[in-house]
Amino acid sequence: MDKNKLKSIIESILFIWGDPISLEDLASSLELRKDYTREILMEMKENYKNETSGLRLREVDGKFQLGTKQDNEPYLKNLIKEKNEKNLSKPALETLSIIAYKQPVTKVEVEELRGVNCDSTIKGLLDFNLIEISGKLDRIGHPNLYSTTDKFLQKFGMKNLEELPDLKELEEESN
Repeated sequence: MDKNKLKSIIESILFIWGDPISLEDLASSLELRKDYTREILMEMKENYKNETSGLRLREVDGKFQLGTKQDNEPYLKNLIKEKNEKNLSKPALETLSIIAYKQPVTKVEVEELRGVNCDSTIKGLLDFNLIEISGKLDRIGHPNLYSTTDKFLQKFGMKNLEELPDLKELEEESN
């Protein structure tokens, strides 16, 4: 496979994965040598330095993640602030409900229950501080575990999670 195609695949993996992914996991998933995978990542990192790209490739403790350029953060913060002032969307409420009842839960588990990709929804809930990363699952890739925060309890007028409505009662009411 040519290098440009591999860059495209790696970019897609990093975009969808969201969380930092280790060089080992990335190389293994692509069936590539680690040194060649690193070479591709370093070329991508250089390409993202172009002024026309709003993305950057970050490396932290041997793990790689796509993120936004720091120069653009003031503009993103304004948008996030505006979005934060609005009510939560239906997808955000659905995702938040799943996390509240199933916590700690991975993004993949949430997506399996919802049947759709939840990257941006989870990112928004993290930005609103309604959920947090509460740990890592001990399996390949070490995906994040998500749980609700105290701000979640405050927003929904609860003292603790025991005050969540009983799921069985909610199901009976909706039928």
